[in-house]
Amino acid sequence: MESVVPKFVSQFATSIGPTTDSVIDEMDAYADEQGFPTVGPDVGGWLSLLARIVGAQSVFEFGSGFGYSAYWFARELPSDGEIVLTERDPVNIERAREYLDRGGYLDRVTIEQGDAIETIDRYDGPFDIVLIDNEKHRYLEAFKSIRDKVASGGLIVADNAMVADSIDFDALTDLADGYEVDTNESTQGIADYLDAVRDDSAFETALLPLGEGVAVSHKR
Repeated sequence: MESVVPKFVSQFATSIGPTTDSVIDEMDAYADEQGFPTVGPDVGGWLSLLARIVGAQSVFEFGSGFGYSAYWFARELPSDGEIVLTERDPVNIERAREYLDRGGYLDRVTIEQGDAIETIDRYDGPFDIVLIDNEKHRYLEAFKSIRDKVASGGLIVADNAMVADSIDFDALTDLADGYEVDTNESTQGIADYLDAVRDDSAFETALLPLGEGVAVSHKR
């Protein structure tokens, strides 16, 4: 995977960001050992901060893996808050449950096994924060399914807005600049999502250039 954010930037952001704990450190070690993609502590610190800034009480995740991003969100949710995790793999679900339990956050977690876009149909919202981190070619589909369920003043946070294993950053840049480019469905999916959320008058979007790129969209 091409890295467009210098490693030293991520390291510095981690150094000055929120303090981790023993569970996060273990999750990072597991991700490194398994080659499992997570947002990392540099972006994780921002997830916690964004949750605190908007006073989040409800979070929905399109794609949760083994609970890494959910753990960062959960640190800022009130005891009566709720974060909905979605994941297909039962092994990841059990690992997420274990980590969140050890952190003391399991009481504010709902875990849904299955397709995230099918799952959101069962929820009315509104959600204060939505994380989009599912299949890249389905980001636009995720946005359309959640758009009207985001609270006024809430946020949509989209990971992999710049890079991932399947994203061609050069092609993504050309697409963002309005050029027609033949590329793979993941790259096109990210470009289509960014076009849609940028053109939606209900949202204002800016890029956080850390990790693999995070697009943060605020609902007016």
